[in-house]
Amino acid sequence: MQLTRYTDYALRVLMYVGIHTERMVTIAEVASVFDMSHNHLMKVVQELSAKGYVKSTRGKHGGIELGRPPGEINIGEVVSHMESNFNVVECLDPGRSLCRIIPGCTLKKVLQEAVSAFQEVLNRYTLADLLKNRAVLNRLLTERRATGA
Repeated sequence: MQLTRYTDYALRVLMYVGIHTERMVTIAEVASVFDMSHNHLMKVVQELSAKGYVKSTRGKHGGIELGRPPGEINIGEVVSHMESNFNVVECLDPGRSLCRIIPGCTLKKVLQEAVSAFQEVLNRYTLADLLKNRAVLNRLLTERRATGA
């Protein structure tokens, strides 16, 4: 299973903002640090803001900050909100499935179980769990900015 770039960006935004709780973070800064598309990132941040994961402030001294404490931001919930679906194969999408063997196939059940297990694992973690090595993450991101790499 592969998450979309949209969800990947959302998780990285949350981690970056979670590392820098002492100040507002700009979308341009996050785009630069992670070498992401500024326009794409704006859409991601808009959705994160609409869901309450971040708060955004416009203006000269604006930016984004966490909308709730890191321990209250569940990773499984974020992924579920950002992903349009978890249909890893055609037969899991009732509107698209044209497979002839669906009535006798057990693969669909196995894949549904796998997706369920994936979601269960994500639901066990919060943003706070992802930030336990905050100092290391901050150093790595600071080095990236300093070298421009």
